[in-house]
Amino acid sequence: MNQLIELLKGNARLSNAELAVMLGKSEEQVAQDIAQLESEGIIKGYTAIIDESAYDPNSVFALIELKVTPQSQSGFDEIAKQISGYEQVQAVRLMSGTYDIIVEVTGRNIRDISLFVSQRLAAIDAVQETTTHFGLRVYKDNGIIIGSEEKDERGMF
Repeated sequence: MNQLIELLKGNARLSNAELAVMLGKSEEQVAQDIAQLESEGIIKGYTAIIDESAYDPNSVFALIELKVTPQSQSGFDEIAKQISGYEQVQAVRLMSGTYDIIVEVTGRNIRDISLFVSQRLAAIDAVQETTTHFGLRVYKDNGIIIGSEEKDERGMF
């Protein structure tokens, strides 16, 4: 199953027939293995990796660090679930270090993200502090090299 997972992580568009050849299994066995991984919740979904700067040059992404007071019964879980419910939020992770939770968000512009931080995240009682880092350029996302290889007039990427 590990090899199947690695192949799907590299290219989820591979057909069961292609996977079967690569794994030395039948298509039916590959289909069963994938169905099992999905039913066990190991495979959560499939997605395309988009070069957002090519798709929407005006979009903005940010990483927001949150210092949070853990809740008495649920620790960080309830806060993380609440934050996960916002449509701008792409990822929420519990972290070690100075900040407790890191939130990855996208927006149409910097103002959208700023309003999200001030009106949504900072308004959560348990949130003590936020630090927002705006992304300038993506070079690699989910293991895939992003962006153009064309050089600008200064010979820079």
